[in-house]
Amino acid sequence: MRSAYPLAAVFAVAMPADLASAMAPYKWKYRPLVVFADSATSPPLIQQRQIVAASRGGFVERNVVVVWVVGNSVSSELGPEPGQSANALRARVNAQAGTFRVVLVGKDGGAKLAVSSPLSAASLFGTIDAMPMRRDEMRRR
Repeated sequence: MRSAYPLAAVFAVAMPADLASAMAPYKWKYRPLVVFADSATSPPLIQQRQIVAASRGGFVERNVVVVWVVGNSVSSELGPEPGQSANALRARVNAQAGTFRVVLVGKDGGAKLAVSSPLSAASLFGTIDAMPMRRDEMRRR
């Protein structure tokens, strides 16, 4: 399996420093997966929702809360809402309005992965399972 750490380093540098403050409600408890889409009928959004629904148990096991930023609305699944507006969240991860983007945020509040197409459960879980904190969690179980 290829390591996600080089990608994480690239995206961590590209993300604004205040991303951690936007993700403060999740810090050390959840790994937010923030999904940005322009509308509820966006084909990539529909596909991403299907991926989450089909792999719900894996999301729960890895403490992933999904934050849906669709148009001007923000909602969450599998955990609390971030308490940020859609525009504030877009600004914090440099996601342009009208585009699809998925950003994985670690429990430490830093961006670990960002893609512009639906993220498969296998890719997401592989990235998370390679993280030192997740490896520690698996050893403790």
